[in-house]
Order: sequence, then C-alpha cells, then structure tokens
Amino acid sequence: MNGHTGATEAASERSGITENPTLDTADSALLARMSGGDESALATLYDRWSDRVHSLAVHLLRDARDAEDIVEETFWQAWRGATRYDAARGNVGTWLLTICRSRSLDKLRSRRRRPEETTLDDAHAAAAPQPGAMDAMVTMETGRIVRAALAELPIEQRQTLELAYFRGLSQSEIAEKTGQPLGTIKTRVRLAMAKLRDKLGFLQEVRP
Repeated sequence: MNGHTGATEAASERSGITENPTLDTADSALLARMSGGDESALATLYDRWSDRVHSLAVHLLRDARDAEDIVEETFWQAWRGATRYDAARGNVGTWLLTICRSRSLDKLRSRRRRPEETTLDDAHAAAAPQPGAMDAMVTMETGRIVRAALAELPIEQRQTLELAYFRGLSQSEIAEKTGQPLGTIKTRVRLAMAKLRDKLGFLQEVRP
C-alpha cells in the first residue's frame, strides 16, 4: 500500500465511508449532471457529503474557520473537475475526501510560510509611500473591476448575491422568496464567491 492510498483509506474510515453500491451509483449520477452544469446536483452532493468533508478538514487543521474554507474549496474543485472524475480510482466520497486532504495540506504549508511572508509584507508596507490622492482613482478602478466580474456570473448566481449582499436577505429568506431549495441557494452563493475570488484575487495581492 502506498502513502497516498493509505492516507485516503484512513480518511475514508475516519469519515464513516463504507461501500454502498446504491449510493455510489447515485453519487456518480450527480457528478454526471454536474458535468453538464446542473447546480442542483452540486447542492445535493454538498448536502450529502459536506459534514464528512468538514470533519476531516477540522481533524487536519484544528481550526473551524479554515475548515469551512476547505469545504468550500473542495466542492468548488469537485464542480470544476466533475468531468475528470474516474470511478476506477475510488468512489465519489473517497474522491471528495482526497481533494479535502490535499487542500488541507496546502493550507498547513501556507501557515508555515506565513510568518516570514507577513514580516516581509510589513517591511514593504512601512517603506512604501502613502498613495494619497491616488486612493480615489484606485477605488474607482477597483469598483469597475468588481462590477465587471459580477456581470460575468450566471444570472442565477448574480441575483442570489444581490439578494444576499445588497438587500440583506438571509439564505433561508432567499430560498423562500425565489422558491428554490435552501441547498441550491447555498451552492449558488458558494459558486459565485469562488468565481469572484478567482477573478479578483489579484486585487488582494496588489492592495497597498
């Protein structure tokens, strides 16, 4: 048994995954629907597996907030990689836990690098000139970029974010208002936020 297989099997045991051909078939069908862009399939998969993915992330990271981020990243990666899923390499649950474990290890490595990076950032910040009159221009350009990124979202995701962040509705209120299942609303918010992070992450990197 190699290290990767052993770690994956240990993760599966820790999260209570057992062989169940019926559920495996149902999960594979969800991935097939996700490959075709069916958000409701992702919502169902999330409802089915998020607790176990979260348990593994908490076990590895010992931090609830980081674990929540890893759950989001895991299902976002599953959404983008649904077409590449290979049932011959394990069932869907094992595949999700493998993604979770990989992302968690990335997070742990990032934590170990953080003290040095923070020190360097602080040094650069202290030496950098104050932007002064440039602030207004930067704010305007940033707003333009954010609006453009929002406009590129699928209309269902954009409308869900608008209801949540501009009208202040909770996800339960959005589900009631739109007549959509709560799981679908949660999925739309997560997908939209993940897409915005992909498009706007550079703003965090260049922020003065």
